[in-house]
Amino acid sequence: MNVIIRWVLSALLIMFIAWLIPGITVSNFVSALIVVVVIALINTFIRPLVDFISMPVNFLTLGLFSLVVNALLFLLAGKIAPGIEIEGFWSALLGSLLLAIFAPMISNLGQKDKIK
Repeated sequence: MNVIIRWVLSALLIMFIAWLIPGITVSNFVSALIVVVVIALINTFIRPLVDFISMPVNFLTLGLFSLVVNALLFLLAGKIAPGIEIEGFWSALLGSLLLAIFAPMISNLGQKDKIK
């Protein structure tokens, strides 16, 4: 049940990001749900390989290249998922930044404090 709530909240976050950033459009709520699944699959299967390959550049840029990787993977999710359009790199960068800021809040929702 908790997973479904996080999935719906993440889809609402995607719709909010699309509303906030002019270069990102989401056609409907179902498309936002599909985008959340596509982003989760990309983060599970593709991101570790890209992070490993880009590790030297990420080291040289003190981690700032990971922002570029986030934006490119967000663009990839926009290309794969139906019903979402991301117009350019800068829109993807802003969208991925907002997603990186607010997604941990959603994933931490409902978790009990582990420090006692």
